[in-house]
Amino acid sequence: MQNELFLGLTGLGILVALIVARLPIAYAMIVVGAGGILTLSGPAILMSQMKTLAYGVFSNYDLSVVPLFVLMGHLATHAGLSQSLFRAANAWLGRFRGGVAMSAVAACAGFGAVCGSSLATASTMGHVALPELERYRYSPALATGTLAAGGVLGILIPPSVVLVVYSVIVEANIVQMFAAAFIPGLLAVLLFILTIAIYVRVAPEAGPPADPVGRQEFFAATLGVAPVATIFGLVIGGIYFGFFNPTPAAAIGVFLVLVYGVVMRLIGLRALRAALLATAKTSGMIYLILLGAELLEIFMARGGVPQAAAEMMATSGLSPYTILILLLAALILLGCLMDSLSMILLAIPFFWPVISGLDFGMTPDETKIWFGILALVVVELGLITPPVGMNVFVINAIARGVPMRETFKGALPFFGVELVRVGLLIAFPWLVLVLPAILK
Repeated sequence: MQNELFLGLTGLGILVALIVARLPIAYAMIVVGAGGILTLSGPAILMSQMKTLAYGVFSNYDLSVVPLFVLMGHLATHAGLSQSLFRAANAWLGRFRGGVAMSAVAACAGFGAVCGSSLATASTMGHVALPELERYRYSPALATGTLAAGGVLGILIPPSVVLVVYSVIVEANIVQMFAAAFIPGLLAVLLFILTIAIYVRVAPEAGPPADPVGRQEFFAATLGVAPVATIFGLVIGGIYFGFFNPTPAAAIGVFLVLVYGVVMRLIGLRALRAALLATAKTSGMIYLILLGAELLEIFMARGGVPQAAAEMMATSGLSPYTILILLLAALILLGCLMDSLSMILLAIPFFWPVISGLDFGMTPDETKIWFGILALVVVELGLITPPVGMNVFVINAIARGVPMRETFKGALPFFGVELVRVGLLIAFPWLVLVLPAILK
C-alpha cells in the first residue's frame, strides 16, 4: 500500500509540473491518469477502463445540460442581451458617482444568469461596458478591475456550468445546488456595488457620475431588459418550482434566446453557425477534461491518495472548521495555476472525502450543498488572483494600453470583499441552505 500511495503522490507532482509547463489540463490529466493505471494495474486493466470509460462519462444525462447552457450563452451574446442589460442598469445607476461601474456589475450578474460562464461574462461585458467607462473617464484600475471581478458572477449565479459539474462529481441534486447559489450570488452583487461606492468615496476622480438619462430613454432601457427577465424567469423559475428539470430548462432557454435573436434580426445563419461551432469547441474541451479527471480519479483511488488524505485530516486533531479553511485556502492557491472548471475537477475528488467525514452539525446532503457553494465562491477568487487570474487576462486583452498591474490593483478590493463573503457563508450556513430547504 505504501508503494501505491508513493506512486499516487508522485503522479500529483508530475501533474502539477505539467500544468506549470502549460500543457493543457485535459492532456495532463489523461497522461498522468493513464500512466498511473498502467503502472499500478498493467495494460489489460487500462485498456478495459478505456473501452467503456469515455462512454460512461459522456453519456451521463445530467451532463447533457452543459452544452445547452453553453449554447444559450453564445446565442445570448449574438442576440445583444448584454447591451440591453447594461443599458438598463446604466439608466438606473449611471447618474450616481461610480454608477457606470455599478451598472457593469449588475449587467454582469444579469448576463451570468443566461450564460453560466465567467470568462464569457467577462469578455462580453468587457466589450460592452469598457467603452462607456472610458468615455466617462473612469480610472483604468477601477474600470478594468470592476469588469474582471464582475465576470466571476457568471460561475455562481444559476445556471452555472461549473455548478453542474460539481453536482455530478459529488452526486448532488442540481436543482438544490442552483437554489443554494441564489442568495450568495445576490450577496456578491450587493457587496461589489458597495465596494465601488466606497472606492469612489475615497477616490472621487476614479468614478465620476454619468449624464442622467431622459424619461423616455429610462423607460425604453428598462423595457429593453424584459427579454432577459422573461428567459431567466422561465428557465430558472421553472427549475426552482419543479416544472421541469435542468436539461429541458436549458433547451427552452436556447429556444427562447434563438427566437428572440431571429425576431430582432440579430441572429442569422452566420451567427448561428458561429454559436454552434463555439459551443462544440467549448463542450469538447469540457468533456475531454471530464475524461481526464475520471482517469486521474481512478489512478488516485487505486493509489489510496484520497483515503490517505481523509485519514490524515481525521487524525490531525484540527477542528472541522480549521480543516475547511485550509482546504479553501488550497483552492485559492490552485486557482493561481488553472481555470475554475479544471480546479473543481482536480480538487473535489480529493477534498470531498475529507469534508464528508467531518461533523459540521449538518446532514450529509446539507454539507454537500454548503461546501459546494463555498468551493465555487473560492474558485471565483482564482479568476482574479495573480499570477494567472484568467478574468484579468481577458479584460486586459480588451483594454489595450492598460498595464496588467493596474487591472490587478483594481481587482484587489473585490478580492478582499470576496473573502468577507466567504467568512459570512462559513459563519451563517443558512444563507446557502435556506432556499434548498424551502424548495425541497
